[in-house]
Amino acid sequence: MPLYRDEGIVLRTQKLGEADRIVTLLTRGLGKVRVVGKGVRRTKSRFGARLEPGMHVDVQCYEGRSLDTVTQAECLDAWGHILARDYTTWTAATAMLEIADRLTEEREVTVQQYLLLAGALRSMSDGVHDAGLVLDAYLLRALAIAGWAPSFHDCARCGAPGPHRAFNLASGGTVCPVCRPPGSAAPAPETLGLLAALLAGDWVIADASDPRHRREASGLATAFLQWHLERGIRSLRLVDRTG
Repeated sequence: MPLYRDEGIVLRTQKLGEADRIVTLLTRGLGKVRVVGKGVRRTKSRFGARLEPGMHVDVQCYEGRSLDTVTQAECLDAWGHILARDYTTWTAATAMLEIADRLTEEREVTVQQYLLLAGALRSMSDGVHDAGLVLDAYLLRALAIAGWAPSFHDCARCGAPGPHRAFNLASGGTVCPVCRPPGSAAPAPETLGLLAALLAGDWVIADASDPRHRREASGLATAFLQWHLERGIRSLRLVDRTG
């Protein structure tokens, strides 16, 4: 059976039989793949701990009829173990893993999504920026890669130069007074500035933001994500947004 090797990030796992586990990986070279880890739930497993959510691994697999099987797994970065030590960072990381899973298709190569997730998990594990800010920055950029880049300055409908105060999910972001649909939100200008900074990677502005604007920005970013996915992200309900 053909062997292959790739590096990937564990998105999720599920039990299979008495001791096996199905592992979903977002890999650099193959996109999202589902593989079987034989006996990884046993305490004496050689690489069971390396195939946990959030772990960055180098895996060797052989192709099967329905699912491939892991034969080797080497840890590249133990982000999952680091982030699991703190509830706030772990719930934020879990949400990112679920979002990555939802935005990617099996065997569809998406190097940008892979590199974005790897960078976000690395940043969160380093603890340089607030976990909530890293999550929201990841969310916005992942949507942009998927083709749903929001506008936080010019009008998303007609392109009229901003800044504009109204924000409408269905329209794709901020809208001018002429294009503003009924029921559009009117977030604080600082909130829209924060969202634009997160999308652009301007951490000087993001790190200096006020907590109340961070909470409002998180609400808008989450609503924008769920509008496009047409369903909620379960892990986002667990993320601590009180800070």
